Amino acid sequence: QVQVVESGGGLVQAGGSLRLSCAASGVTFSTYAMGWYRQAPGKERELVALISISGTATYPDSVKGRFTISRDNAKNTQYLQMNSLKPEDTAVYYCKIMRGGLFYWGQGTQVTVSS
Repeated sequence: QVQVVESGGGLVQAGGSLRLSCAASGVTFSTYAMGWYRQAPGKERELVALISISGTATYPDSVKGRFTISRDNAKNTQYLQMNSLKPEDTAVYYCKIMRGGLFYWGQGTQVTVSS
């Protein structure tokens, strides 16, 4: 059974930092690409960061230079380091693991940035 579990969300002041973690089990972790997405109230879910099997990372302009995605295949865990947080980063953050047509989502973790 595949499980994807996020952790590390919380409340932080603008300009602060948080690190999210996503642990996956029931899959061969190293063969999956990974991603972080977020969804704010009343908005569609959007991509925050992607990391390929080889470790290549991509980001949208909205977070580029502030967020860093990484993966530790030995720990079956991926991370999202978020720095210089802004109130507009407030959302539920979701982890997604992907391989071909297969994908699995985590349950989400709330990130709230106060001004």
